[in-house]
Amino acid sequence: MSTPQDKTLRLLFPQWQGGNNPPYFFGAQLLAWLAPAADGPVEHVPVIEPDQQPLPLEDGIVGRSALLRQLHDARRLIDRHQPHRLVVLGGDCLVDLAPFAYLNERYDGDLAVLWVDAHPDVMTPADFRHAHAMVLGNLLGEGDRAFAEAVQRPLKPANVMYAGLQQTLPVETATLQRLGLRSAGPAELAHSSEPVLQWLRETGARHLAIHLDLDVLDPTLFRSLLFAEPNIAPDTYDGVAQGKMTMEQVIRLLADVAAAVDVVGIGIAEHLPWDALAMKNMLARLPLLGNPQR
Repeated sequence: MSTPQDKTLRLLFPQWQGGNNPPYFFGAQLLAWLAPAADGPVEHVPVIEPDQQPLPLEDGIVGRSALLRQLHDARRLIDRHQPHRLVVLGGDCLVDLAPFAYLNERYDGDLAVLWVDAHPDVMTPADFRHAHAMVLGNLLGEGDRAFAEAVQRPLKPANVMYAGLQQTLPVETATLQRLGLRSAGPAELAHSSEPVLQWLRETGARHLAIHLDLDVLDPTLFRSLLFAEPNIAPDTYDGVAQGKMTMEQVIRLLADVAAAVDVVGIGIAEHLPWDALAMKNMLARLPLLGNPQR
């Protein structure tokens, strides 16, 4: 539905502090390398590289000051280009805060958001200390004041729907019920996109932004995810919801919605390519390549 005059800005945003997980930094860069070439401008959001130093806990959020600085840097880059559409390659889920806030302003509130994620991302600092689990709450005008104030026009709850959402925690369930946020789980979307298409028809929104957290995928089928981290105790993530969708199901769902509405944004987040990272680290320790260590 785009026209030749439309400008699509691609943001490479290797933010890792939102999940306090340094491998997101490399995962975002590999994601950008794997993606098809951009046909418009590309900007790199400056992100502080991991350096083995622990991040401070600030007002209940780990790495809060660095995250706010990167949030405002991302918004400045977006405002410089004033794009019609945005592609965001991250990084942790918080990378979509500035882009989606911009898009809702640009389209005067006529933006629907499809949150393709195993988790609802509506926590607050009172519930959790990692900001990547707060981003959708911020976009709805809730949570930490400094992050919420970066959203000049909050999303309408009726214009938000989850796809692939798994079982939520009680505090998350309470927020979803209070805001009336809709969702369709993996079983509902396994063979049909109709629950999402029906929601789109009901919103009447003409524009759509898609948040794709890769952890919506089944970690037994796609291994570059948090839950597939090698060499950890088998019970490390017991009690934490894990994705159940396949790549083909996600591709079909997003193709169906793109045929029904004007997609003006997509953000892809939480890529953790463990095997590629292990190879990168090994190469850095080999003779004639890096700094060999015993």
